[in-house]
Formats: sequence, structure tokens, C-alpha cells
Amino acid sequence: MHSIFALKGHLIDCDHNKRTRFHPNSYLLIEQGLCVGTFAQLPDCYRHVPVIDYGDKIIVPGFVDLHLHASQYANRGLGLDLELLQWLEKYTFPQEGKFADLHYARTIYAAFCRELIRGAITRACIFATIHIPASLCLMDMLEQSGLIAYVGKVNMDCNCPDFLRETGAAQAAANTRQWLTEVADRNYRRVKPILTPRFAPSCSPDLLRRLGQLAQTQHLPVQTHLSENLDEVAWVRQLYPQSPHYAGVYAQFGLLSAHTPAIMAHCLYLQPQEQELLRQTGTFIAHCPSSNANLASGIAPVKRMLDAGIPMGLGSDIGAGHSMNLLGLTAQAVACSKLLQRQTAEESALSLEEAFYLATRGGGAFFGKTGAFSPGFAADVVTLDDSRIRLPGETLAQRWQKLFYLGDEREICAKYVAGTPIRLQA
Repeated sequence: MHSIFALKGHLIDCDHNKRTRFHPNSYLLIEQGLCVGTFAQLPDCYRHVPVIDYGDKIIVPGFVDLHLHASQYANRGLGLDLELLQWLEKYTFPQEGKFADLHYARTIYAAFCRELIRGAITRACIFATIHIPASLCLMDMLEQSGLIAYVGKVNMDCNCPDFLRETGAAQAAANTRQWLTEVADRNYRRVKPILTPRFAPSCSPDLLRRLGQLAQTQHLPVQTHLSENLDEVAWVRQLYPQSPHYAGVYAQFGLLSAHTPAIMAHCLYLQPQEQELLRQTGTFIAHCPSSNANLASGIAPVKRMLDAGIPMGLGSDIGAGHSMNLLGLTAQAVACSKLLQRQTAEESALSLEEAFYLATRGGGAFFGKTGAFSPGFAADVVTLDDSRIRLPGETLAQRWQKLFYLGDEREICAKYVAGTPIRLQA
């Protein structure tokens, strides 16, 4: 690909105030993998650059999935009549145990990566399993895909089946250090490691302490679950009675601090003190409306937390979430917030503009300057052909809205990550 080129089409992105910007029939100038800016006409000094003209198609920033479990790809749509803790026991843990077999891991992860490539996602934060060879296999495949991702080898040393339990905190931490060493030896350019304690109930205090030390000394990011289900919250209260709240468990062990970039998935039942802790530390919330509905976990007060200044993005949470279609998930985030507004008078609903922000610029901020077409932002781009769903005479704003409710991977005709085109596999 040329070091400098332009894309032409109907450009749509968000500003930092979560407002949607429409640039019909405009140029997105890209240089060395970064956005230079959007232009109605190319400036004279750039008139010579190659232009890829997408005509009447819509061009948006790449979508970011802040929370998904690649190992649960085969579980999509299964067991969703259960709630979280029962679903983990009956479906999730048995499925993840299969990844001790590297051949099985290759098969599932190959299917997972194929679908990830076809969709609107350009960056993701992904849970693997406790198994080092399988986790490295997933990272190899993602590196080859051209997408950008954080991947975590999961840690669990208690309150889980024997076949997924690491033998003590010291051994679990040693396993993670071994994995980190092997990751460093592979010199990945696009894929990075992220520390991944599954959640507080499946990690002993000693393991959380060791992982916190690792996060602090090696400057590693963290991903885990927080306050997804009322039974889970009550369980954590029993396990950690000295902590003021669930988020405080992670904070006391150094896994949630201003010095540790972190993603906390779900966050449905946070106390006001917990919300303030996340805001002060810059910790991201991965809002997962699909899985929260499927497992009857509840509805996160996402609008209130967004307005409070907590960094946020969306998560498909495969496989409790049943689809990696981030277009549809954006619409579902709006629908769930409207239900919460109806049930609770003090809550407000998300607008579609705000949900679009979460799916792109909001979640993209975990990766740095990503998720918009502003100068200096990574040139992550998705081109959408909405001819299957649009009707004659519709405005660009109407076409944009319909994409979230009617669109899926069939509309995606081109993807770029940091200015590099991604080969969309059949």
C-alpha cells in the first residue's frame, strides 16, 4: 500500500463530544497509517496522491470490541436460558477445558478469526484460556489477520473445575510469566498481552496480589469482570469481607489503579464509590448489552456512567453474547438503555450518536488515538455498502441509522487497520 493515499466516499465519525460528523462525498487522507484529516476537496499539495473512490458507499472508523472470549466462540447461542454462574458451570468451563487439545484450539480459533475479519471490528480485547500453547496459537492467528488486539491467558486457581484450576497462586503466576516470555520471543507487531484474572471469585488473594505486582512492574494492562450478576456480587462480598466493594478487591491488589490501564467488563451494579474509583483511575468499562440480556444479568446504567466521565466502550462478550456484529450491538445498547429509562425514572437513555461513539472512539481510546478520522488518529476504516438495505431518496443520516438496525457483515466491503488493507476472507 502507498505510504500516503486517500479514500473517497461518505465519511461518518464522532468528535470528542460524542457528536456524529457527516462528511458526504469527501476524502479521508491517510499518511503512514494515520489520518491526516477529512476534506471536501484534496488540498493542492495532495492532489497527486492515489485515491480509492468508494462512490456512494459509507466510510466509518473501525469498530472496537473491548470484551470477548475467543474460546467461547463455539458456545454462541447455547445455554442462554441460564444465568451467569450456572451458565459458567454447565457450558463455559467444559468448553474452555477442551483447549488443552491444541488441535481443537486451532479449529475453533481459526473459525473465530475468520468471522472477526469479516465483521466491522478492527481492534479487540480478547480472553483466551489458561492454556499457554492454545493462547499463543490464537495470538499467532490474530497477528496474521492484520487486526490489532490484546490477548490474555486466563488465570484461575480456585472456585473452578479441576481441569481449569492452576495449581496454586505461585504456579499460576509462573505460568503467566512463562507465557509473557514466549510472547516477547515472537516479536508480534499487532498483538499484545494483557493480564487476565478471570474474575475475583476464581482467583485467590495471593494470585491477585502476584498479578497486581506483575502489572505494576512490567507495566501491563489488565482485563477482568466486575459486577456482572447479583449472585456474583454477593459471592465476592463473602469471599472478600474486608473490601469496601467489588472494585475495591481489584484495587487493593494493584489491578485497578491510575498506573494500570484496565478494562472492567459489565459493571451493572456499581456503588457510587466504585464508579468514582473507575473514573479517577481512568479504568474502562466494557458495556456488554447482549450478554447482559441473554443471561438475565440486568441492564447497566451506561448513560449515567458515560455522563460521569468514565471511559467506556462496547463488548460483544462472545459467547454469552451471541454475535460479533458490532453494528447490531450498537443498536442493542440503545434499546437496553431505553428499557432502563422506562423502568427507572432517574436513568436516561443513550442516543444512537452516543452508542456509535462507544463502538468507535470511546472503546478505541483504550488503544490510544483510535476510532475517529481526526488528524493523528490511527487510520482504522470500514467501508459499508448499504445498497441491500437502503431505499431511494434516503438521506445520509437515515442510511447511517439503518445500518445499525439492519446491517451486518454483508455490508462490509473493505477494511483498513492503521492504513493497511485487510483481506476479507470468504
